[in-house]
Amino acid sequence: MAKILSDFRTYRLPTFPDFPTYFRIMKFLIIRFSSIGDIVLTTPVVRCLKKQVVTAEVHYLTKPSFRTIVETNPYIDKVHYLQDDFDAMISSLQAEDFDYVIDLHHNLRTLKVKRALRKKSFSFNKLNIEKWLLTNFKVNKLPDIHIVDRYLATLQTFGIRNDGIGLDYFIPDEDKIKESDIPASHHAGYIGVVIGAALNTKKYPLEKLKALCASIQHPIILLGGKEDAANGEAIAEADKVKIYNACGKFNLNESADLVRRAKLIVTNDTGLMHIASAFNKPIISLWGNTVPEFGMYPYMPGRNQLFDIVEIKGLSCRPCSKIGHNKCPKGHFKCMQLIKPEEVLEKVQVRLRKK
Repeated sequence: MAKILSDFRTYRLPTFPDFPTYFRIMKFLIIRFSSIGDIVLTTPVVRCLKKQVVTAEVHYLTKPSFRTIVETNPYIDKVHYLQDDFDAMISSLQAEDFDYVIDLHHNLRTLKVKRALRKKSFSFNKLNIEKWLLTNFKVNKLPDIHIVDRYLATLQTFGIRNDGIGLDYFIPDEDKIKESDIPASHHAGYIGVVIGAALNTKKYPLEKLKALCASIQHPIILLGGKEDAANGEAIAEADKVKIYNACGKFNLNESADLVRRAKLIVTNDTGLMHIASAFNKPIISLWGNTVPEFGMYPYMPGRNQLFDIVEIKGLSCRPCSKIGHNKCPKGHFKCMQLIKPEEVLEKVQVRLRKK
């Protein structure tokens, strides 16, 4: 700790009565390149660092495609973006003269950044060996610790503690949904059903989604990207008054606001699940080839009663990957195919009765 204190730089603030003339600023660079859910999961690190180290200046390095997630975060002082011209990016980062680098991605590219900046760095433990054992031999040596708490462990040198508030997601006013943006039939409330995911083995199958949405007696908004629009239309065919296909019609912040306004979210293991967690929405999460034991289930400290996890346990092939595949390596996709729409419907009905 003495070494850290000696590294602080002096910053002069305007003088006020009974107010110290000199303060010490610490300049931090947090790195997380992708993806939506992973960046949202880093928000407790940003907030706790900014609020608990009162002289912290917090910078964030990510990909340009994720600017909408970080640019509105009031706990981030400045955002930097991964550039094709790596040398130019490094030159820009070196000019900031950071005190510390907090590496929450921990891959070869972040290693190159850290080596180029030559600053004291702290990296989170990805537990790759433990994940390899689980995916290849079904031997679970993973600690029962959420990834958010593993991220926060990178700050323990600075005395940072988990404030228990959970995740953050900030939606600018211009991206907030207006009543006219959704059908009048949904103004009194709706269920959000997230049909997309980065990889197919994390998606609940289309035919099962059709059966589930047809059986839910409540307005539904389907959420996903442009790539999910065709599947959304196929699902909405069952009842175009009850089911509104929003896939591809809204940007990320607007979709996040649709999540915020929903009564309940039914979702695959994907970024919108973590955004739903940030808004403390009741969640029913469906798990395919990935497993909650990886530590990326909905993060709502003290409010775990708000989410249900639906998964098929005991499959000898699950988990088959820590991320996912474009198709089931075994060809049967039992991890999702065995999840019955009736089981999900029952959980939806229970959640709605609690409203």
